[in-house]
Amino acid sequence: MIERYTTPEMAAVWSERRRVEGWTEVEALSLEAWESLGRVPAGAAAAVRAAPPLDLDAWKARDEEIHHDLAAFVDVLAASMPEHGEWLHYGLTSSDVLDTALGARLAEAAGVLVGRLEGLFAVLRRRAFEHRDTVMIGRTHGIWAEPFTFGQKLAGWAFEVARDHRRLLAAAEDVACGTISGAVGTYAHVPPEVEAHVCGALGLRPEPAPTQVVARDRHAAFVATLAVVGATLERMAIEIRHLQRSEVAEAAEPFSRSQKGSSAMPHKRNPIRSENVTGLARLLRGYAAAVLEDVALWHERDISHSSVERVALPDACLVLDFALVRMTRLVDGLVVDAGRMRRNLDAARGLVFSQAVLLAMIETGMDRDTAYRIVQRNAAAAWEEGGEFRDLLAADPEVPVTPERLGACFDPLRQLEASRVVFERLERLDLERPAATRRNRIG
Repeated sequence: MIERYTTPEMAAVWSERRRVEGWTEVEALSLEAWESLGRVPAGAAAAVRAAPPLDLDAWKARDEEIHHDLAAFVDVLAASMPEHGEWLHYGLTSSDVLDTALGARLAEAAGVLVGRLEGLFAVLRRRAFEHRDTVMIGRTHGIWAEPFTFGQKLAGWAFEVARDHRRLLAAAEDVACGTISGAVGTYAHVPPEVEAHVCGALGLRPEPAPTQVVARDRHAAFVATLAVVGATLERMAIEIRHLQRSEVAEAAEPFSRSQKGSSAMPHKRNPIRSENVTGLARLLRGYAAAVLEDVALWHERDISHSSVERVALPDACLVLDFALVRMTRLVDGLVVDAGRMRRNLDAARGLVFSQAVLLAMIETGMDRDTAYRIVQRNAAAAWEEGGEFRDLLAADPEVPVTPERLGACFDPLRQLEASRVVFERLERLDLERPAATRRNRIG
């Protein structure tokens, strides 16, 4: 991922140094378990931890020579250990180290993302209550529909983020998995006790039926969840972009005093943050598709997934992390023009109250289709001739509604009174908490 779309927190999780630190910790924990079983000399695990930080240049040079990055890591680390280097990687296969360390890193990355979602939810809920009475036009198909509030729009986003939070917790729990089971996963050369110690220390669950690797449906579900969260952010971004259009101008991204919207047109204030999030959501869907292809490995394992995961897993986490930070700041600073919202509502000339009039006419005993055609005829006249919908209805002898009842149909606050239930639900909404706090010793 490029630096422009990378936060320091997530960059640290996916740094090259953190990667080899994870491998080193798995190796050390494995030797701890072997020591407790009396199979390797006492002090072997301590020797791993006493070794200097891995020389990354030496590791890469060794990899260029033998074309196996994990084996190169073992060679360089063993040579740097003060003693017992011959016992490093005892009984293990590469996937034991790679997959188990990866499970720990994904759990750590998920923790960052969960925190970001919690921050976004808090901002959305606060702003939803701030605008619970900010009346605007609700639109369907991009066309005026009925009165709505901007607060309810924000509340809908808050509930969706809460669902995303729950999904991510579940996906993180599922992907926080490791295996120390040896070649083809039979435990022939490494007993389950070693796996239990390593995974327990890292806060991971062992893969119950390993095939030398952790099953890739876990990773696919995790990245698919990140893509779903990205889709939520895109829905918000698309709405903000629509509301910022010059013809609508009901809400806008914050625009700093020194900011430039266009290199050529000084008047421009473009929704660049929302457009950026829209593009990042597309990337997340692409990563999800690629990782889904990794589920069907050959037999007990192949490495067709390796090249995909080296790019897709870190990048998906980095992309979503950046998008969450950007959207949280955008919503927090979103400029809402309540006056413009009301003017746009009034510019509809009352057409958005057509259903209220229809129901009032049905309540007089008129059959629905007849009532519908009368209301539709007057609405069409308002559209085409520019008159006020209410005045046209009041002058129509076929409308069997009293002036008082007709006036009530055009009161947006009365129409929106029942929507308070949305905010009662939002007030009660609490984000779910993880089942248990994971202990991650890597890094």
